[in-house]
Amino acid sequence: MASFVTDVLASSGKLEKEDLSGKISKMSRKVEDTKEEVCDMINKRYTDFLPSLQGSEELMVQVDEVSKEMDVLKNCIETEVQQNIHVAVAEYAKLKQQLEKNTIIITMLGHLKEFHNAMEEFNKALVDKKYVDAANQLERARASVDSLKGWKTSQLPLLSALRSELTVQRENLIYHLGDEWKGLVIWRLPSSKGETSSFLNWFKILNIKLDFCCCCGPGQVLLKTMLKPLVMYPSLCVRVTEQQSEGTTLALHCLEESTEERSTPSQVYSKLLLVLKTLHTHLLDVSIGDKKLSAILGELIWEEISQCIIHECLLYSIPTNSSQLEKYNTVIKETEEFEKSLKELEFLQGDSTDLLKYARDVNCHFASKKCKDVIVAARKLMTSKMHNTVKITPDYKLRLPKLPAPGSEVKVKQETTKEELIMENTKQLSAWSLCLPACRISESVQQLMELALNTLCEAVGSSTQCALQLFFTVRNIFQLFYDVVPTYHKENLLKFPHLAAIQHNNCMYLAHHLLTLGHHFRAHLPQPLSEGVATFVDMVPGFRKLGAQCFLAQMNVQRAELLERLSTAHNFCNLDDEDNYIAASKAVRQVIHQLKQLGTVWQDVLPVSIYCKAMGNLLNTAITEVIAKIMMLEDISSEDGEHLHTLCQTIIEEGPLVFIPLAEENKNKKYQEEVPLYVKKWSTFKELVIVLRANLQEIVDRWADGKGPLAVEFSSSEVKNLIRALFQNTERRAVALTKIK
Repeated sequence: MASFVTDVLASSGKLEKEDLSGKISKMSRKVEDTKEEVCDMINKRYTDFLPSLQGSEELMVQVDEVSKEMDVLKNCIETEVQQNIHVAVAEYAKLKQQLEKNTIIITMLGHLKEFHNAMEEFNKALVDKKYVDAANQLERARASVDSLKGWKTSQLPLLSALRSELTVQRENLIYHLGDEWKGLVIWRLPSSKGETSSFLNWFKILNIKLDFCCCCGPGQVLLKTMLKPLVMYPSLCVRVTEQQSEGTTLALHCLEESTEERSTPSQVYSKLLLVLKTLHTHLLDVSIGDKKLSAILGELIWEEISQCIIHECLLYSIPTNSSQLEKYNTVIKETEEFEKSLKELEFLQGDSTDLLKYARDVNCHFASKKCKDVIVAARKLMTSKMHNTVKITPDYKLRLPKLPAPGSEVKVKQETTKEELIMENTKQLSAWSLCLPACRISESVQQLMELALNTLCEAVGSSTQCALQLFFTVRNIFQLFYDVVPTYHKENLLKFPHLAAIQHNNCMYLAHHLLTLGHHFRAHLPQPLSEGVATFVDMVPGFRKLGAQCFLAQMNVQRAELLERLSTAHNFCNLDDEDNYIAASKAVRQVIHQLKQLGTVWQDVLPVSIYCKAMGNLLNTAITEVIAKIMMLEDISSEDGEHLHTLCQTIIEEGPLVFIPLAEENKNKKYQEEVPLYVKKWSTFKELVIVLRANLQEIVDRWADGKGPLAVEFSSSEVKNLIRALFQNTERRAVALTKIK
C-alpha cells in the first residue's frame, strides 16, 4: 500500500500524465472492489444477519488505507494541476473528475464504517447497562445513515436495511429502559371504579440513582395518577414513608371528612412540592449530559401541570368582589415561592411562566370572570318566567350606592355664588315629574337592573382596563335583553296579553333608568369613561320602540279577534229574523266579554294612561265596525231598528264598564266617565243610537241646518242614507231630506 503512493509521485515533484492516468485507473478499480466488499459485508451483517467479525474488521482497515491513499493522490493532483494550469487544464480535468468520483465512494464507505463502529459500541454499552452511552452511539449511527442519503439510488435496499436496524435497536433500548424503570419505580394503580374513588395509588422509589433519561411514559403516569389528582381533588393528601429495606413510598390518601369543593393555591403548591422534592431526593438528582433528570422531567410535564393548576385551582381562587383583590397578593407571593422552589430543584428553567403571569394578571381575570358570571346571571334572569311581578310606584327609586363625591364636583359647589342661587326659578316642577307611572314589571327585570348597578359599582375604583370591561359588560346586558327576550318569549308575548303588557312596562322601566344611569357613575369611573363614554342614553330609543312594538303586536291580535267576533253578526241585517238577531246579539256579548277580560288582565299592570288608551282603542275598533255595518244597510224596518237600538244600547251601557285600570273599584268611575276621551267614535256611536229610534222631525232638529250634534258626527249624505233606510218613501221623508244639506 505504501509503495503505491511512492510510485504515484514523480521524483522531480511532477506527475507524468500517462503514469497519473494509470494510477487513477488502478485506484478506481481498488475503490470499486472495496465498495463491493463493504456493501456485501453490511448486507450480510444487517440484512442476512451472518456473523463475520474478523472479515468486517479487516474491511474497516482496508477502507481506512484506501481513504488515506486517495487523500495523498488528490493533493498531488491538485498541486500539479495548479502548477500547469495554463497548459494542462483539459488534460487533467478528466482525470480529476474520475478521482472525485472515487472520493465520493470512499466518503460513503467512511459513513458505512462509522455506522458499523457506532452499532458495535452501542451493543457493548447496552450489555454493560450504560444506557446514556448506548443512546449516544445510536444517535451517532443515525447521523451516519442520514449522511448516506446522497448515495446512488441503486443502493436504496442497503439504506433501507440500515434504517430498519436503527428502528429495531431503538426499540430494544426502550425495552431495556422500561425493564430498568420497572425495577426501580413500582406503580400500584387503581384497577376498578371502587379503587379509583379511594385514590390509593402509590409507587416505591428505591435508593438507586438512574443514569438514563426519564422518558415520556413514566412522566405521563406520574402526571395523570398523582400530580393532577392532587390539584383537582381537595380531599387527597400525600404521605411519604421511608423504609430501609423497601425504599421510599409515596401514597395518595383520601380524607373523607373534607368538604371543600376546591383546593386553595397554597394547599396545591405544598402537596406538589412534597411529591417533587421526594422524587428529586431519591431519584431525579442525576445529571444526564448537561441536564439533570429533574430538568428533563420538568420539560415533559410542566406545561400540562401548570395549565391544570390554572384551570382547576387559580381560576376558582379569583375574587368575586373587587374589595377582595388586595388580599390576592398573598396568592401571587405563594405562586412566586412555588416557582422559586421548582427552580431550586431544577424542575423549572427560565423566568416567569404562564402560571405566575396568570396569578399576576388577577385584575384582568377578575374582570373576565366577573363579566362572564354577570352575563350568565343576566341570561338566566331573561329566560326566567315573566309573570312574577313587582309594583312600581311614582316614588320608586333605584337603590343607588353612595359614591364619594369627585373633587371637581366639590370645587364647583364651593364656587357657587349667592347671585347664582337668586337666579333659580321660583316655580318648581312637581315632585312626580319625570317619575315612572304606577305599573307592574317583572321581578327578574328589577333584579337585572340591580345586577347592572352592582357591576357598575365594581367598576368604580377599579383599574382602567377592568373598569372598561365591566362597563361594557353592563351595556352588553341590556343589549342581550334587547335581543334575547323578544325571541325567547315570542310565542307567549303574542299569546298572553298579560305578558305583553308586562314586557311593555319592562322596556319602559329600563329605558327610564338608562337615561340617568351613566350620569350617576360617569364622574367616578376612570378615563376615558369619565369623559362622556359612560352613557346608556343611546339605548333608550331602542328600548322604548321594543316595548311599543311588543304591545302593539298584542293590540293587533286583540283587534283581529274583535273583528272576527263581529263578523258572525251577519252584517246586522234582517234582525227581525230570530236566528240573525241571536247571532248579532251573541257577537256583541262576546265583544263586551273580551274587552272586560282584557280590562281585568291589564288592571293594575299597565300605567293608567296606557291602559285607558289601549282599552279605548279596542272599544273604538268595535263600535267603528258596528257603525260601518249599520251605515251600509239600505232598508231597516221598524223592528230591525228596534233590535239595532237594543244591541247598540248594550254597548253604550256596558262599554264604559270595561275601563277598570285600578284595583280599587270606587276609583274607576272617573275613567268610565271619560270614555269619550279615549274612544274616538263614541259620540258618533251615541248619535247613531239616537237616530235609530228618532222620528223624522227629531233627526232634522239634531241636524239643525248643519250646526247640530248630528252634523258634527255625520255628513249630509250619510244622514240622508240613514233616513232612506229607516223611513218609507213619503212626502214627509222628501221634505226632511231637503232639509239635510
